[in-house]
Amino acid sequence: YMSFSLLPPSLSLLLISSFIYSGVRTGSTIYPPLPSNIFHSGASIHLSIFSLHIAGMSSILRAIYFISTIIYMHHKNFTMHKIPLLLSSIL
Repeated sequence: YMSFSLLPPSLSLLLISSFIYSGVRTGSTIYPPLPSNIFHSGASIHLSIFSLHIAGMSSILRAIYFISTIIYMHHKNFTMHKIPLLLSSIL
């Protein structure tokens, strides 16, 4: 359940980053010009990038949890070749 506990800090960091300086501009998280302080808005861009990393970790943890649930939560006579095509493509 750690994946769901990472979402509130991620959202709060993203909201906080919008209040610092002038906020984050569109496209700043795709290619942030970080080498000098002239081109980016300081701490707001760093907070937004960090919040996106936390949201990404949350997504990866949820995917691992989903796959492990499929593998370990089945009845005794269930074999892996009987799973639906969608689930086998994920695994």
